[in-house]
Amino acid sequence: MKLIDRYVGWQLLVTATLAVTVLSVVLVLGNVFKQLLELLVKNDTPLELVLSFLSYILPFSLSFTIPWGFLTAVLLVFGRLSAENELIAFRANGVSIPRVCLSALVLAVGCVGICFWINIEVAPRAQAKMKEALYDIATSNPLAMFGSDKVIDAFPGNKIYVEKNEGAELFNLLVYKLNEDSEPVQVIFAHRGLLETNREKKEILLHIFDARYEQRDDEDVENLMKIKQGITMQETTLPISLSALQEKRGKGIGSMTAAELLDRLNAEEREAQQSDKERAARISAAKTEMSKRFSFSLASFAFALIGVPLAITAHRKETSVGFLMSLIVAVTYFFFIIIANGVRENPAWYPHLLMWVPNVLCLGLGGWLFLRMSRR
Repeated sequence: MKLIDRYVGWQLLVTATLAVTVLSVVLVLGNVFKQLLELLVKNDTPLELVLSFLSYILPFSLSFTIPWGFLTAVLLVFGRLSAENELIAFRANGVSIPRVCLSALVLAVGCVGICFWINIEVAPRAQAKMKEALYDIATSNPLAMFGSDKVIDAFPGNKIYVEKNEGAELFNLLVYKLNEDSEPVQVIFAHRGLLETNREKKEILLHIFDARYEQRDDEDVENLMKIKQGITMQETTLPISLSALQEKRGKGIGSMTAAELLDRLNAEEREAQQSDKERAARISAAKTEMSKRFSFSLASFAFALIGVPLAITAHRKETSVGFLMSLIVAVTYFFFIIIANGVRENPAWYPHLLMWVPNVLCLGLGGWLFLRMSRR
């Protein structure tokens, strides 16, 4: 029996490791590196700073790719065992299907423990470090923040779109000045801009030329009838504070560890100065974030329970089929997570409970399929 456990377990371990590596590089790190490549090629951003930025993203990506990679491994390994009639050979020798799956369930529990540790402690700390790395990039080389055909929203109170840049010179800019509620109070369009860094005052000076802008009423921003349009100016300078960017580094709920989230929940429940609606939204968001971390940590076990019967029923050993099945299951699972996360500030939807729906569905359906399969 130990020989069977080693045989199945080793195949799962190797395949899962390869799957997690490929998914992390292709789906996450590959896209991030593509976004940061411009910082290396067109600017003087230190390579070690960009590499540290990537290393902080890795733990966050692993919380997704470990369950997905393990699901892929289960589908591939058990699909091959079924297609090559090895499972029939095991049963002919008195080894039941649940006994063959024991190593898969043990590895699933191990993945649950790793994901739990990553989601509770490692990923939040890495996300906080990632924000610090972004601030370091902005302060060490602010010009690196302004790339071609992208929206820059890292600076509080400003949202800037640049169609094209050539070093410090920018072309076709849209600058939105925002109020405290992130509503646009002024919109500026300029054909050309020039960036200058004032390190003594910790600010970026955005010189704009040939510009026109519209001004909204400060007290009634949403009233389009009060917009003043057609104002033009040949040259002006907009200071963008880097100190405000540093203040923005304050931790969001995604950057908090489990202990910090619990402290946040306790503080919000004691808070009585703001309206109940605002407090309820923040409490709901914190509860949803906590539920997401615990629920998402169990994804590997849920995927194992549903993946084994799916792979054996499919009776296919082709890698493409295994990847396709894993894609369908993972996308369905993540769809519920995205929906719950999208309404996390709306307590009426009970988003902290919605976070558990994909696990309940996978465990329920997987348990039923597993029981049916074991009785054959």
